[in-house]
Amino acid sequence: MTEKEKMLKGEIYDANYNEELLNERQHAKEMCYKYNNLNPSKLDEKKKIIKDLFGKTDKNFFIEQPFQCDYGYNVEIGENFYANINLTLLDANKIKFGNNVFVGPNCSFYTSGHPIDIKTRNQGLEYAKPIEIGDNVWIGGSVVVLPGVKIGSNSVIGAGSVVVKDIPKNSVAVGNPCKVIKN
Repeated sequence: MTEKEKMLKGEIYDANYNEELLNERQHAKEMCYKYNNLNPSKLDEKKKIIKDLFGKTDKNFFIEQPFQCDYGYNVEIGENFYANINLTLLDANKIKFGNNVFVGPNCSFYTSGHPIDIKTRNQGLEYAKPIEIGDNVWIGGSVVVLPGVKIGSNSVIGAGSVVVKDIPKNSVAVGNPCKVIKN
């Protein structure tokens, strides 16, 4: 099994020394650089870069500059997706956003995690678990979503939250760690 196959299956893989993955991350960095350095009025060019970079997009979406991702091809965004400035997507595994998702500024979605064991971690090994955001979700500013989390449809995540476990649909959740405070 290749390191990329291990990565996409959520198994421990070599992220730091595998040439295929290094090249793919370099390509995504170059695409992000191009995107982030376009004149903000170049909407068609910006949309084309995202469509080329991401695994799936719908017709209507907007991502403010600047934005960063690891690979791009593991990101899927639904219709009416909006992300404010400084979106970070560590997409070593799938990050899927439903329809009508709004992401505040300075938000980060991390599919990647590192082993607790020092010896394994120091070998440059890591794992990646998918993240899924349902439809009609609003994510407040400076939210961090960790590996393997699912946020249910029609939910709101309060600003500054660190989402470490699944949030059920139709919830308002806040805090570090993020907890449901209202249905």
